[in-house]
Parts: sequence; structure tokens; C-alpha cells
Amino acid sequence: MQIRELNLKELDVAWEVVSQLRTDLHYQEFEDLIYDMRDSNYTMIGIFERDKLITYAGVRVEINLYHKRHLFIHELVTDTAFRSRGVWEDDAGLFTRLCKDGSV
Repeated sequence: MQIRELNLKELDVAWEVVSQLRTDLHYQEFEDLIYDMRDSNYTMIGIFERDKLITYAGVRVEINLYHKRHLFIHELVTDTAFRSRGVWEDDAGLFTRLCKDGSV
């Protein structure tokens, strides 16, 4: 399993998973919103298994007085084909480690 940031050239890959969560969104609107949100440090993170994106997370590192520096997860969706395999528990652990390491 590999976890890494997605780049803008991989929007079509991200869309395959994101569209399972955001069913009311069309691809062009998704693309436009991603470009807009990148200006506010929105980051696309993917978890891959054998070069297939199985989990997508849209995140942003935020700072405020209450939580201090923290990772805000806007979207977190696992491909329906992988959900019954308990992948989410693994994903949560990976994101927790990323937050603690400051990798995101």
C-alpha cells in the first residue's frame, strides 16, 4: 500500500473514487473546484494498492486557537470495491501517522 499526494494530472483517477461520494457533482465542476481549493492549500491524498487508487482524501492543514495545528479532512472516501475489506481502519491509521509526523 502506498500513500502519496495526487497531482493535478491525476484528477481523472481521483474522480473515479470521489464521484462515489459526491454523486451530485459533475466532472467539470469537480475539476474547477479542485483548482479553486488548491489556492487555499487543499491537498489531494491517495492511498494506492498496486497502482489503483483505493482511497481519496481531500485535506488541508489548518491552524486555530482551539485545535492549534491540525489536519482537516474535507473528503474521505474508499472505493466501493474495497470497503468490505476493512480498508478504512488502515486508512485512518495512515492518516493519523501523517498528522503526527507532520507529513501533510
